[in-house]
Amino acid sequence: MSNTSNFRAAIREARNQSLIGPNVIAKALPFVGGGLVLTAAGAFGGLQVIRNNPDLFMPTFFGALVLELILFFVARNVAEKANNGMALPLLATYSLLSGYTLSGLLFVALGTAGVGIQGVGIAALGCGAAFIFGRQVGSNLSDQDGLALAKTVQMGIIALLVAMVGQILFTVFGGYNPTWLEIAISGVGVFLFTGAAVVDFYVLPRAYRDEQYLSAALSMYLTYINLFIFILRLLIAINGRD
Repeated sequence: MSNTSNFRAAIREARNQSLIGPNVIAKALPFVGGGLVLTAAGAFGGLQVIRNNPDLFMPTFFGALVLELILFFVARNVAEKANNGMALPLLATYSLLSGYTLSGLLFVALGTAGVGIQGVGIAALGCGAAFIFGRQVGSNLSDQDGLALAKTVQMGIIALLVAMVGQILFTVFGGYNPTWLEIAISGVGVFLFTGAAVVDFYVLPRAYRDEQYLSAALSMYLTYINLFIFILRLLIAINGRD
């Protein structure tokens, strides 16, 4: 799962804030779209490596994952200073690496009966539906409702991360990962990141100035890439993958 600390930091900054970036989301959206296109390109490259040179994939996967995490923190700090000329290539590289590390899950989805390319399409459409829903609801939230929802989603994501770490450790040490647990975790993830899509439209204009549009773009990117991941995980689990 991609790092979500940018989302949590935005919630903290938005608390008790008035609207400081009324146009920040409009400015961010083209870069969110561009980041997702680059992610798709990185995922395509990763799939080609898996299919043509599978022994090379895992070493490059771990290298890409480490570099991705480093780039996230560096790019976030640069973007928050509104140094957009420097932040943009960092975020573009981050998006490519994110796609590469996502390619393993895509490979599993494409090879799972009942999921396949149609499941990938369903996940993408789910993200689009979450965007439309989030814009409609989040833009009209009152301060009381917006902050309450933001806090609830924030706490839920932290609990989800703890549950996922526990799941990974249990599996690593030889425990059986029951399908119902994977379905439960994935379903909660879909629910929470759909909520995050709503929260973005309330929080971001209160957390970032208009010139900090790349910070807002990164926060929204993380929301939709995580939602995409959890929808795919849910579809794989429902279709009986152990």
